Amino acid sequence: MDRHRNKADWQALDAAHFLHPFSDSRQIADRGTRLITRAEGIYLYDVDGNRILDGMSGLWCVALGYGRRELADAAYRQMNELPYYNSFFQCTTPPAIELAAKLAQLTPPQFQHVFFTGSGSEAIDTVIRLVRRYWQLAGEADRNVIIGRWNGYHGSTIAGASLGGMKYMHGQGMLPMPGVEHIQQPYGFELGMGQSSADFGVAAARLLEEKILEVGAHRVAAFIGEPVQGAGGVIIPPQTYWPEIQRICDRYGILLVSDEVICGFGRTGQWFGCEHFGTRPDLMSMAKALSSGYLPIGGVMVGDRVANMLIAKGEEFAHGFTYSGHPVCSAVALENLCILEREHVVEHVRDVAAPYLQERWAAFAAHPLVGEARGVGLLGALELVRSKEPRQWFEPRGKVGERCRDNAIRNGLVMRATRDTMIIAPPLVITRSELDELVEKAWRTLDQTYDELKRDGLL
Repeated sequence: MDRHRNKADWQALDAAHFLHPFSDSRQIADRGTRLITRAEGIYLYDVDGNRILDGMSGLWCVALGYGRRELADAAYRQMNELPYYNSFFQCTTPPAIELAAKLAQLTPPQFQHVFFTGSGSEAIDTVIRLVRRYWQLAGEADRNVIIGRWNGYHGSTIAGASLGGMKYMHGQGMLPMPGVEHIQQPYGFELGMGQSSADFGVAAARLLEEKILEVGAHRVAAFIGEPVQGAGGVIIPPQTYWPEIQRICDRYGILLVSDEVICGFGRTGQWFGCEHFGTRPDLMSMAKALSSGYLPIGGVMVGDRVANMLIAKGEEFAHGFTYSGHPVCSAVALENLCILEREHVVEHVRDVAAPYLQERWAAFAAHPLVGEARGVGLLGALELVRSKEPRQWFEPRGKVGERCRDNAIRNGLVMRATRDTMIIAPPLVITRSELDELVEKAWRTLDQTYDELKRDGLL
């Protein structure tokens, strides 16, 4: 890397050659990218030396924060010993074996097997293959329809974007693919007005039963959902929602898939989101915090119901990736999990950080720009509205959120905007004093955005 280049050089090269995910390339060329050059703890530093509190853990993934030497050392040791070998053709490596065993120990008891991937999106592709293969082996090949939720997010591959319910993504790719259906999300703030939270949760869950009957129970293979919808805007279902989903899956015998790519490894204050909400999934997709984002790795925990079927039939499962169980990624992930255990990070979230954040976060409901402040664990969302009573949204949706996001960066805080919902998911190791800083910067950002909107006649 040419470290003699300056900011303008890098931005010009970036605009000329780097197509960014989920970005407007013309806007990048006009405005220039934000260059992050180093990080430490929960803070990022840009090329101009500005310190920014990373309120999004990178992309929901940097659980242990930045600069953990133990993870770098684990990668270095494994690189020197065995940088790569595949897991095809009855081969394996010690780090992959050890990581599989550790995951079996940490996940709910029905999970004793894992299929490794290179990312959460690959994990979702694997889920589809596992679900459909299971029903083939069970002698019910017509059971091939998988039901997801509108506004859910399961990655951006053809399979992941199909299972997800982001309509703007569907519009760009002739999606969803065949064999995928969707039901409405449990988004109480926008869809549950006039109902109690408990009633809305049950009603939203029963949309699954309606869809099963519409498609035909003999054709439905599985239901997939994030315990908390992350990229959709930190949509936290009512407490009545997931128990009813579980009841419906049990009644019709369909597989339940918990997408734990965001919620897994402590985000909710439990090791996994399904434990927080009390479900018993048959499959769990995972990635992100599995390695704290230090190296790309993902996987699918395969419950006994599915694993026993695959093993009993004694037939090849014709699926896999070059980097399934990559030894260096596995070594880093294993060290990451050991640190989470050794430093009691999940307990820190459950007992210290999450209760304190949620207490401070709830106060945002009093801000004149905020229609709802919600959160669970180390997740938080603020719904920005034009009017609280009667409830009115800004039109077009998303412009105010974008403005608020940019103000947050100028105030030294990363918050993500999903339409006009501001969301946070800070590193799990964040302290009380750092949470105070996050909240103070968020208040400053809201006040600044509110004043700008009044000045511009939008309020």
